[in-house]
Amino acid sequence: MRLVFGLGRSGLGVLRFLARRGERAAFYDDRPKPDELALAKALGHVPDPDPRLGRYREVIAAPGVALGHPRLQSLKAPVIGEAELAYREGRAEILGVTGTAGKTSTTHYLAHVLRAAGVGAEPGGNTGTPLVDVVDRAEVAVAELSSFQLERIKRFRPRVAVLLNLGVDHLDRHGSLEAYHRAKLRILENLTPEDAVVYNARDPEIAKAVAAVPAKTYPFFPGPDADQTNREAARLAAKAYLELKGLPYDPAHLAEAARNAPGVPGRFEAFHRQGGIVFIDDSIATRTLAVEAALKRAPAPVAWILGGLDKGAEPKRLRPLVETKVAVILAIGQDGERLARPFANTVPVVVIQEKGKAALVRAVSEALAWIEEGSVLLAPMAASFDMFPNYQARSRAFREAVEEVLWTPSSS
Repeated sequence: MRLVFGLGRSGLGVLRFLARRGERAAFYDDRPKPDELALAKALGHVPDPDPRLGRYREVIAAPGVALGHPRLQSLKAPVIGEAELAYREGRAEILGVTGTAGKTSTTHYLAHVLRAAGVGAEPGGNTGTPLVDVVDRAEVAVAELSSFQLERIKRFRPRVAVLLNLGVDHLDRHGSLEAYHRAKLRILENLTPEDAVVYNARDPEIAKAVAAVPAKTYPFFPGPDADQTNREAARLAAKAYLELKGLPYDPAHLAEAARNAPGVPGRFEAFHRQGGIVFIDDSIATRTLAVEAALKRAPAPVAWILGGLDKGAEPKRLRPLVETKVAVILAIGQDGERLARPFANTVPVVVIQEKGKAALVRAVSEALAWIEEGSVLLAPMAASFDMFPNYQARSRAFREAVEEVLWTPSSS
């Protein structure tokens, strides 16, 4: 019997995957939620509140479970993750996308371009839908791969690997920048001459790693517009896959599909305008690189809403950009005040004490007191989990907060 260690979106996806194959598994979670327990049991699986050594031939661990989890280590069984399981036992071919910033957008753009070329592609993985669900219904699964997923691969081998960039993230999990980068670069380790890699040729660490890989190479050169760079990476990845498969394609059609691919909700979306102010939702911008791109694109002066649960951001890197574009910083959440501290000598900082949606209502109200034109930008540079279950919930709360503030009598 196998054990699924950790429920949540990924763990429940794995349990569905196994149930579709007629396999009955055990499952464990440190802090199980009643609704997740009910779903797992309804699939025919068995809870094990106290997993012990010798009970399981293999453990499938959720991405949120750390490698060094004491109970997981005590089982002394082989441990894999969802990506490895999807590769070994799923039906679809897998293309993998990773990087510190831009992987969600690139994953969705790539699936769109492939569909435009006649390939039944669907995005999954870290982007929202579990990869184990996608590999059972798509011809090609385009997988957004986090470092948490890649650190548990063994034989996992995407036909096309996309490496966007290597920045700073998840230092709380990996312990060092070097360990985080090693996890990301694992996407390359099983590639063969029958595979392809699309990579950022301006990143010396990536270029060095790719030089040692036998796969076909498709370099791209990032420009100042991060979104256009992600679209170009998606176009190249689609081209690489079609060439590997010997499928015909029209280069102009691929380029047009990449240009017109719809954006991801919560990724730098200007969703409302009021007078000279545009409201921009970039709730998914949890990495410093993504926030840097958002600040460059946002119309000045910017009222910047940042904060949440810090994952190892580099705020000092943004100081020159903040000094030239930002009018005020609205700091929310557990680590907002600390993340704003490097800018406090040059830009006004308002620390918001409210929690959840109320914090965003207050932040929007404060922003409108500081600027009469420009933009109100939510680019938090931190995870949402201190106040919201995910970045999508934070995005919805921000949009609702804008509507609430703008439609109160005092703002009419």
